[in-house]
Amino acid sequence: MTSARTITRNSGVAIWRQIADQIRSDISSGKLATGARIPPEIELATRFAVNRHTIRSAIAALTKEGVLRAEQGRGTFIANSKKLTYRLGERTRFSQTLSTQVRETRGILLAHRLEEAPSGVAEALAMQSGQVVRIDTLHTADGSPVSCATAWFDAARVPNVAEDYSSSGSITFALKAAGIDDYLRKSTIIAARHAEAEELRHLRLSPGAIVLVATAINVDTMGHPIQYSKTRFAADRMEIAIDNESAG
Repeated sequence: MTSARTITRNSGVAIWRQIADQIRSDISSGKLATGARIPPEIELATRFAVNRHTIRSAIAALTKEGVLRAEQGRGTFIANSKKLTYRLGERTRFSQTLSTQVRETRGILLAHRLEEAPSGVAEALAMQSGQVVRIDTLHTADGSPVSCATAWFDAARVPNVAEDYSSSGSITFALKAAGIDDYLRKSTIIAARHAEAEELRHLRLSPGAIVLVATAINVDTMGHPIQYSKTRFAADRMEIAIDNESAG
């Protein structure tokens, strides 16, 4: 492991979180390889000039997130550090974009409700007013949660999207059931922020973890908006690539 960088005390960020972030950074940059064993707690405590309890908190957080794995009697090791790549293009489909990287993907309906379209949602869906179906979903890859999303659909056009998604785990299937055989990505805005409580729970993250938020609008082949969504990706597990093949 590389030498410890400065721990900033009284910064508002817990010391255990700073240590966890430094370990995470070394993994992401390739300084720590998959399968490598991290040093014992006492050595890390000396290196970071903290007590062993603080080191345990950092290790526990990274283990919970799947960054580290503990093996009884052997120690703690770097888990698979390779991130999955989520490609954004003209046709962005969760299962298809991950199909060559994992054995299985799954979409799970967490909640759904019918509501009056909030102003931002109505604008994104080109609605003057009316009701929308909101669905909250969780996406897993080989059993590990990688993203959760909230999506809105015009209830007049896609009234059964929640039921169809629940039975299939697929937005594509749910839209086809409503007579929408194809759809395109009109726009995506990506931002990063700290995960909120619900995201920590669904994505099995520890406090202070970062999520990438993709705010997107999908349209039918005539260019009419059919879906507005906010997808939150666990930044430690996913990276986003922009596919420019169809540009121009």
